[in-house]
Amino acid sequence: MTMKRDKAANVIGLIAGRGELPKAVAEEAREKGFHVVAVALEHLADKKLASHVDEIKWVNVGKLGTIIESLKRSGATKAVMAGKVPKSLLYKGNITPDLRAMKLLFTLKDRSDDSILLAITKELEKDGITLLNTTDFCQDMLTPEGLLTEEGLTEDEWKDIRFGWKIAREMGKLDIGQTVVVKGQAVMAVEAIEGTDEAIKRGGFYAHEGAVVVKVSKPHQDMRFDVPVVGLDTLRAMVEVRARVLALEAKKSIVLQKKRLLREAEEAGISVVGFIGERG
Repeated sequence: MTMKRDKAANVIGLIAGRGELPKAVAEEAREKGFHVVAVALEHLADKKLASHVDEIKWVNVGKLGTIIESLKRSGATKAVMAGKVPKSLLYKGNITPDLRAMKLLFTLKDRSDDSILLAITKELEKDGITLLNTTDFCQDMLTPEGLLTEEGLTEDEWKDIRFGWKIAREMGKLDIGQTVVVKGQAVMAVEAIEGTDEAIKRGGFYAHEGAVVVKVSKPHQDMRFDVPVVGLDTLRAMVEVRARVLALEAKKSIVLQKKRLLREAEEAGISVVGFIGERG
């Protein structure tokens, strides 16, 4: 009995979506002594995730009941969400919800990110599974404060960062998106359902070159899910449209493959800065 209790205490579930974050979270959890059981979302999670976890089960993103039952069978009473699950899947016909997911969708007051994710969190809690903060397993990846690349910023670029911060913060209050693209203190694009990288491409098209990309957490960010994340794909979108600055909220956003991203940013002439603005 003691061995079973000890093992259960060290089991953690990982609900894994798209991108590099699930692998990074899994590695950190294992380093902390957890037995990591991944529920990998089909067509989203990286196949290579299997080599970073102790157990893995592939489940369709719409099968909420199966996701929860898989975690319960593994003995997990704690879980963490990591990786992007595009909300656009709801409107493309790519998801076939099971009965539990259908019931959840019908009870939502709206289909904002927070409404969906909070409802999923409550469903997990009904079955005795506590969702932990994603940032508990990626502290080294949090954005530090200050200029992170060698090339400095002009005063106009700082003005764009401060202007973009205010816009992005208001967007966060409304749960629209976390990213804004600006130039000359004018909004080129705001992130909506298309996601950060596509918003950058759209905003960069209108800016022509020299755009400033600002990404922040929501005013009352729930660190269990939807934490702002940037990676190499974000940088490549910026390179494609000749954007100039990436400003991230320090200590509340995640930079994947940080050393490589910063090196490639410098090679592309892109400045990256961790920024803390006024809140309220």
